[in-house]
Amino acid sequence: RLDDVMAVIYLVFNEGYAATAGEDWMRPDLAAEAVRLARMLADLAPDEPEVLGLQALLELQGSRTAARLSPDGTPVLLEAQDRSLWDRLMIRRGLAALRASSGLASGGRPVGRYFLQASIAAEHAGAARAEDTDWVRIAALYDVLARAAPGPVVEVNRAVAHGRAHGAAAGLAVLDAVDSSLLGDSPLLPSVRGDLLERAGRHEDAASAFGEAATRTRNAGERRVLLRRAEDNRARPHG
Repeated sequence: RLDDVMAVIYLVFNEGYAATAGEDWMRPDLAAEAVRLARMLADLAPDEPEVLGLQALLELQGSRTAARLSPDGTPVLLEAQDRSLWDRLMIRRGLAALRASSGLASGGRPVGRYFLQASIAAEHAGAARAEDTDWVRIAALYDVLARAAPGPVVEVNRAVAHGRAHGAAAGLAVLDAVDSSLLGDSPLLPSVRGDLLERAGRHEDAASAFGEAATRTRNAGERRVLLRRAEDNRARPHG
């Protein structure tokens, strides 16, 4: 089934974009192969808006690859990335695929999670600086995504968006409603909680959350980032 093929391509990309385990934060070869497969699938099914949405999503996220690691190999989070390193050709390809998907949707073809996630990625791609990001728009898109494709990972990401758009307390409210048991031992929830607590000025709690996330991750690069953020918060005045 087409949905299964898209799901496999997306899983391959995610493992390349942020490896679940190992010394390296990314496996660019895997991510690049997933983008290639998404392009091939879009060529084979140009009238399927979700296929085009998948291509758009992978192009737009993949465009950040060169900016996601510092020269010493330390992971660089989205808001700290040098956006001049983003691949402009991939962004153009991604936006073109998203426009084509949107055109099909306007004709009555259904869209879903890939189109919506690509729409979110397009908001980041269109922001010349991190502070130019339209987080209110992104939060609204996550609200739609949560209805179209509900799940704990979407809710955690929705918490991030609401925290940026409407304040840390709003993000924490979304996060508190997530059933943590559905995420198992994933570091995602405590790492996002740490970020939101840091933004709320609750540095002692943030340090604890980042420390918990660091014990959960199996990726050495991610662990370094989380431990550094825990240390930074421990060094700041506690509110």
